[in-house]
Amino acid sequence: MNPQMSGGYVPQHEPVFQISVVSRMVGIHQQTIRSYERVGLLNPARSSGNTRLFSHADVERLRQVVRLVNDLGINLAGVEVILRLSRQIEALQQELAETRQERDEARAALEGRRPQATGERAFSDGSNER
Repeated sequence: MNPQMSGGYVPQHEPVFQISVVSRMVGIHQQTIRSYERVGLLNPARSSGNTRLFSHADVERLRQVVRLVNDLGINLAGVEVILRLSRQIEALQQELAETRQERDEARAALEGRRPQATGERAFSDGSNER
């Protein structure tokens, strides 16, 4: 669900928020956001004037970092590992879903070619026998 801005929807990965806005949205100091960027946990886009611009996805990632650090007490190295493994899991889940879809399509195609259960036998030349 994307918020509306100026009458249209902003894509999840569109960089639109400056660091001051993100700081207020997430409830942490701007310097903390900069330190997370320095250690590689965030990678905001930059404007032509070199201003950091964050997308909705960046903000969600930052919220996840803050939860891991503040609520669970995980250090930044651990946060990096957790985020990397989470991305790998998501990629593998997507790959599994695609593989299952391909399997289901292949099954459906094979079932469409199988002889009917009425006792017919299909031959390689396309003829049938009862």
